[in-house]
Amino acid sequence: MTTFDDRENAFEAKFAHDNDMQFRAEARRNKLLGLWAAELLGKTGEAAEAYAMEVVASDFEEAGTEDVVRKVAGDLAGKASADEVRAQLAALLPVAKAQLLSEI
Repeated sequence: MTTFDDRENAFEAKFAHDNDMQFRAEARRNKLLGLWAAELLGKTGEAAEAYAMEVVASDFEEAGTEDVVRKVAGDLAGKASADEVRAQLAALLPVAKAQLLSEI
């Protein structure tokens, strides 16, 4: 194998790893958002965890975060606006990434 092939394989591996980490960070962020929303809804324990998993699953409806925002903002009607949900999403992504990095 040539040096060029080695570099190509390394770049492909890094790309795959970076995409995997981004997916995991977004899923973790969505779970954290779900736990935040569950607290506002008065859910605790298993009910809060179940709700957080519903939020994670809602992200698979369409590309981007609007499907998550729509679900959470709809569930939190009167308790938090869509803009507040978006702000919470933005604030939780670095937290999720830090959590993932601390687990490695």
